Amino acid sequence: MNDIENKMNLSVSHFEKELNTLRTSRANPSMLDNIFVEAYGAKTPLNQLGNISIQDANTITIQIWDISLIKLIENAITESNLGINPQTDGQLIRLPIPKLSEERRKEIIKIASEFAENAKVTIRNIRRDFIENSKNEKKTSNLSEDELKRQINEIQKTTDNHINEIDKILETKKIDILKV
Repeated sequence: MNDIENKMNLSVSHFEKELNTLRTSRANPSMLDNIFVEAYGAKTPLNQLGNISIQDANTITIQIWDISLIKLIENAITESNLGINPQTDGQLIRLPIPKLSEERRKEIIKIASEFAENAKVTIRNIRRDFIENSKNEKKTSNLSEDELKRQINEIQKTTDNHINEIDKILETKKIDILKV
């Protein structure tokens, strides 16, 4: 049971990380986690090319370590589909976070819902695998029918708890996105 709990917790934490990459109206450094820059002959995460910090609620700043990469970083941010236009000032790139339109908020909610559904599918797959393992264990060992039913009920209860947790996290994120 610890194994199934750990795997499902990993799915929930992965879902939370995916949600953090979605843009809301407030500046958040994790919005830039999925941006990679073609630097030094490889795709490098943006957070490894400079210091990312929050200047105020609507501005992210990136202090670039290698000034020769500024154009590449600007292009990567522009092409990232975040809807942010970088402003360069020497080695400092400012990212003003514009207010979201109602249409864009609804798009972001759809994306968040897709992330939630993917996490639920992963959790259901984990449930299926563990139930199959329990049934196989019954065949190969002396696991009783009652013990098998108890295990399946425990697995289902754990699955339901994790799916409810995903729903709560999604609702919280929806409220955050719709907040003007």
